[in-house]
Formats: sequence, structure tokens, C-alpha cells
Amino acid sequence: MEWERDDYLISTDKSKIDLDAVHNFLSKSYWAEGISKQVIEKSIENSFCFGVYFGERVIGFGRVVTDYATFAYLADVFIVPEERGKGLSKWLVQVIIDHPRLQGLRRFTLATKDAHGLYAQFGFKPFGKPERWMERHDPDVYRNPVGSK
Repeated sequence: MEWERDDYLISTDKSKIDLDAVHNFLSKSYWAEGISKQVIEKSIENSFCFGVYFGERVIGFGRVVTDYATFAYLADVFIVPEERGKGLSKWLVQVIIDHPRLQGLRRFTLATKDAHGLYAQFGFKPFGKPERWMERHDPDVYRNPVGSK
């Protein structure tokens, strides 16, 4: 599927995704610093992806990890710095949460360090019962991948 606004395009066509551009951004982000191109490629293969384009250039991205029935996790959302301030993040999140394949889910989650205000506009809020949630977190996994020791 595709959505157009002005000279921008959002597409779920994975063949349009420039893996190098996505890797370049994510490998320098606070949440995926040092991530390898191979891990990004695998994450794209196994997710529902949304690319944001200006012409052929990837200027934004987001992916959803989901079973399309009960839950979804929104991850790796970004707009490149030079394209920010144009409402593209809001447009991307709106397209994602309105997508027909992502309707009727019991839970849609995400994690963010600094974009709470953006996501709150779309109904995201802190966990109502955080004591029920657990995680396994390895912040060094991209620096010390499994099998590299």
C-alpha cells in the first residue's frame, strides 16, 4: 500500500527500502547504536515495514512486529533530521495505526526515550499495570553479538 502527501510517499513495499540508508540512521540512534546491517535486514524481513520517501530517497522508516491478531510492537521509527518539522512523524504514525491489517489488536506497544508527546497524540500511554510487564534486555548485544566472543 502507498500514501502520498505533497512530494512525500509512505509505502509498505519492502523492495523500495534502501537498507544502507536505514542502517546508517539506526546504527547511530540511541536505541540501536552499533547494530549491524545483517540484523537490520533480518528485522525488516520479519516485520511489517513502512518507508517514508522523498523521491527515491528514504527519509523515514518504521516497522511493526505483530501477529496481526492480538498484539503489535512499534519499533525503529525515525525521520531524518533534515526532514523534521514537516509533520512527517505524525503522518507516519497515523498511517501505521490506521492500517487495516493493524486493526482490532488488543495491545499496541512501543518504547521511546524522547517522543512521548508524539505517541500520546495517538492514544499511547504508560503501561497501566507496569508491575505485570517484564523484559530481558541486553544493551550490549550489538557490540558483542552472539557467537563473537
